[in-house]
Amino acid sequence: MDITNNTSLRGNQTDLNSVFTRQVLPVLYLVICVVGLVLNGLAAWIFFRMSSSSALIVYLKNMVVADVLMLLTFPWRIAGEAGLGGRLLKELTCRYTAVIFYLSMYAGIVFMGLISLERYVKIVHSSSSTSCSSSSSLPSAGSLCSSSTSCSSLLRHVRCARALSFLAWLLLLLCMLPNSFLSNQQLPASSQWSCMKLKSELGKEWHRMSIMLSMGIFWAMLLLLAFCYASIALRVYRSYRRLGRGGNQQVRRKSNRSILSILAVFFICFVPYHVCRVPYTLSQNRDASPYVLFQAKEAMLFLASFNVCLDPVIYFLMCRTFRESLLQRLPCCTRPTHEPARRGSFSNGISISNL
Repeated sequence: MDITNNTSLRGNQTDLNSVFTRQVLPVLYLVICVVGLVLNGLAAWIFFRMSSSSALIVYLKNMVVADVLMLLTFPWRIAGEAGLGGRLLKELTCRYTAVIFYLSMYAGIVFMGLISLERYVKIVHSSSSTSCSSSSSLPSAGSLCSSSTSCSSLLRHVRCARALSFLAWLLLLLCMLPNSFLSNQQLPASSQWSCMKLKSELGKEWHRMSIMLSMGIFWAMLLLLAFCYASIALRVYRSYRRLGRGGNQQVRRKSNRSILSILAVFFICFVPYHVCRVPYTLSQNRDASPYVLFQAKEAMLFLASFNVCLDPVIYFLMCRTFRESLLQRLPCCTRPTHEPARRGSFSNGISISNL
């Protein structure tokens, strides 16, 4: 979350900056802060009352933690844009809350990638393991299938999910936290404000390195999501072709919604920001951030922040346990105890109600 003072701009650009980044965006951040706190507070209350019985729930719990951390940085940004706190608040924002913001954003991106990998293993490889059993009479095929099955089982194990979650947080902390410690320079009172001017020479180099690493994480997760959900969509399509036109259309709609929800959030919130981030970072490293790039970056950063309001939709559509726990707490949606829950499945027995 870069803070840049553009008071050196002249004419209508300064007026536009004061209207958009100093008045419009703080109000929008206040709205998503309130809505996000309500939605994620409810999600946290439900998730942390249930056991981590699957890798999916482990990853979703970590996404809730990342969203709550991001939400905690919004009041600091709103107060800074409102002119409260003066130079001290700006320094605190540059050194700490901005780092927490980006840490939580990329944590959410990583866990979206891990969720897609878990769904891919469950939907695609669980069915392939069934076909492997029929060819296990051949020695080479049997050994290949057994190794693939064991790897798939490992990736879906709760302990493996916890280990991957720990490694993800550790990697991001090692990448992001030094930006706080290396922003240790004193800024003269008469100097134009910029977070980059708080950084030492080592801090500037680390800033560039951390941006490159975080951008690499984003593009790697984008490719992972594209591969996993293309494979899942192909698997679902082939299964419904075997079911024929008389298959369960309701189950098909549910599977499509769950597949598309995480892709929609990822592409709406994170792709525009990272496309805009490349030219902005190049201009920032030259100590000259063009006005148009700064405005575009701030707008796209708001879209990235909006994921705290959209992630609860992912929890509802992707996690049956979360969905049932939420509906049980809504009087209008409570199902009679004698009425069994309906669950759809593929013709080969693979349930997609928790897809």
